[in-house]
Amino acid sequence: MVHWVSDNEDSDKFEWESDEEEAASFNAAGASSSALASRNIDAPGPSTRVANGNGRAGPSASSVQKYVDMGFPEEMVMKAMKDNGDNGAESLVELLLTYQEIGNNPSVDNGSASGCVSQAAEDSDADDILENWDDEDAGERNRGPTIDESGDEDFLNEMSQKDEKVDSLVKMGFPEDEATMAITRCGQDASISVLVDSIYASQTAGDGYCGNSSDHEDFYGGRKKGRPMEGIKRKRKRFGSQAQGSRGPLDGSNDEPMPLPKPMVGFGLPNGSRSTNRSLPGQAIGPPYFYYENVALAPKGVWTTISRFLYDIQPEFVDSKFFCAAARKRGYIHNLPLVNRSTLLPLPPKTISEAFPRTKKWWPSWDPRRQFNCLQTCVASAKLTERIRVALTNSEDPPPQRVQKYVLDECRKWNLVWVGLNKVAPLEPDEMEFLLGFPKDHTRGISRTERYRSLGNSFQVDTVAYHLSVLKDMFPHGMNVLSLFSGIGGAEVALHRLGIRMNNVISVEKSEVNRTILKSWWDQTQTGTLIEISDVQTLTSEKIESYIRRIGGFDLVIGGSPCNNLAGSNRHHRDGLEGEHSALFYHYFRILDSVKSTMERL
Repeated sequence: MVHWVSDNEDSDKFEWESDEEEAASFNAAGASSSALASRNIDAPGPSTRVANGNGRAGPSASSVQKYVDMGFPEEMVMKAMKDNGDNGAESLVELLLTYQEIGNNPSVDNGSASGCVSQAAEDSDADDILENWDDEDAGERNRGPTIDESGDEDFLNEMSQKDEKVDSLVKMGFPEDEATMAITRCGQDASISVLVDSIYASQTAGDGYCGNSSDHEDFYGGRKKGRPMEGIKRKRKRFGSQAQGSRGPLDGSNDEPMPLPKPMVGFGLPNGSRSTNRSLPGQAIGPPYFYYENVALAPKGVWTTISRFLYDIQPEFVDSKFFCAAARKRGYIHNLPLVNRSTLLPLPPKTISEAFPRTKKWWPSWDPRRQFNCLQTCVASAKLTERIRVALTNSEDPPPQRVQKYVLDECRKWNLVWVGLNKVAPLEPDEMEFLLGFPKDHTRGISRTERYRSLGNSFQVDTVAYHLSVLKDMFPHGMNVLSLFSGIGGAEVALHRLGIRMNNVISVEKSEVNRTILKSWWDQTQTGTLIEISDVQTLTSEKIESYIRRIGGFDLVIGGSPCNNLAGSNRHHRDGLEGEHSALFYHYFRILDSVKSTMERL
């Protein structure tokens, strides 16, 4: 998502679609999200293509090393890469296995079905590759191999994508060998969620598991210490003790877009009559209670995956327009009770005129808006608001239909308000704070750009508080909270406004700006203990266990993925759970699972 105020002409080419059109676009094009995993091979990172003076390139050291680590000799890997051309990673692995089957010696007759050549030719090819080696320490490159340039580029691009996925899985806590084998099994285009699923299934069945279980960190974040069966039992329980073959395809082909309710009122609104009956699987019943938020209009398969990982609980889809003056369509998966919910008081205004009465004087009769669209992390430029002013000034009153349409489209797109005669302006950060349920000046003290960014990615406090309100009577003496991806503290503000004491909060948030905002608010309002963690990867199983022993366990694990790669103005870069930020969900699941298993064990 764009995180700055743009003053160029291109920023105004953003095309707003209605919520209905947006949902339809997802259903029509949801399957395209997996294609967004590709990356530019010219960008920094592993296995990028580096050319010599002749414009030719060979495979990078990291690409070769991946296969060497799998047990193939380096010479064999280089030979296989040469012979494989642009046929892809799976074909390369098959070729390497063929080499092994004929005796770890790729020097066979020219008539071999595998396409291997003579030893002399092989030595010559290897020399070519070595002369063009991607050796950053040496800093010198000689003549390149005589292979097709476009095929080499495609192959290296594919290898770069694979390296990127392996790195992502390793950062999530999986061993590198299991990540590599999962990609080999599921294919180069498999999504991260499918690969995670495959690794789980493989470990459960004992198939394809490589390495010593005591020599690496497991998915639960810490080192395995002589308890390999404990993790296996947990995985068997989650997968229902089924073999991989009976669980359906791992490629996501069965994942359909999850239907969104209309109206989006979840399991019921205040004073509503909607049924609140639901049943939870035994392993999902709290405590600890958990609560996870993500944008409702997610790409195909995202909500199915999130639900599958979180005990097959169906999400509660809610639009915050029923709680405040701005729409904010979100889905929540949680194990909270549904009865005895209550709203925050005083009730917030639910229309623009109620929230900002001073705008009534200038609001034209032909602008029918009563509520804002979703509050974003970027705002309209000054050039755009000036163009609107000029267009209206040069028109009659009321302006012609084409001018009205232009102005209304921009106002809906950027949530513009009328502040003078023919004059519109974007919402100020303090106005966004008010609409989102935060106290005045909550984000004040940082740059306007940072304020918009942080607020655009936050919870809508009134909506979340309505769901969390059931905890007040359950924890009269306060509660311990594990807050993942805390942002500016929307969950903490909601609990505070509900009158729920927070005895201990472990907050995980990458942004130093957001951590500063939360710490400042905490010091002004709370008497409990706040522990801030900047890197979610450091929250290992051992660290979680130490916190549980120290504070007596967690009552609530709450979090959500920032909407950076899913928000309305970023529709061309949405990549669901494959995105850098949205993939944080897998850390949420890892940590939640570790909390539950540790609390059961202690």
